[in-house]
Amino acid sequence: MMTSVDTDLMRALGDPLRLRIVTLLARETLCTTHLVEETGARQTNLSNHLRVLREAGVVETEPCGRFTYYRLRPDVIEALAGQFAALAETARNHADTRRACP
Repeated sequence: MMTSVDTDLMRALGDPLRLRIVTLLARETLCTTHLVEETGARQTNLSNHLRVLREAGVVETEPCGRFTYYRLRPDVIEALAGQFAALAETARNHADTRRACP
C-alpha cells in the first residue's frame, strides 16, 4: 500500500515540467542555468519546481561556486518503481477476485 510519503512523491513527479526535469537529470547532473536552457522555463518557476523535487527527496543538490547542481536520486525512483511492481503483481494475483454486490 502507498504511504503519504509516496503520495508526496507521486505529486512531485505528476507535473509535466518536473517530470521533464527528472528525465533530464537522469542523463546528467545539471545546474539551474542548464535546466532553464533545456526546458525554456523561467528561472523562478524552475526554482519552485526544483524545491518541490528536493523536498520530495527526488533530487539532491551540490554547490559548486556560485552555482547549484542538481542530481537525481535513482534509489528513490527505484523504490517507487518497486512499489508499482508490487501493486501490479497484487492486481495479477487477484484478477479473478470480485466482491459481491449487496
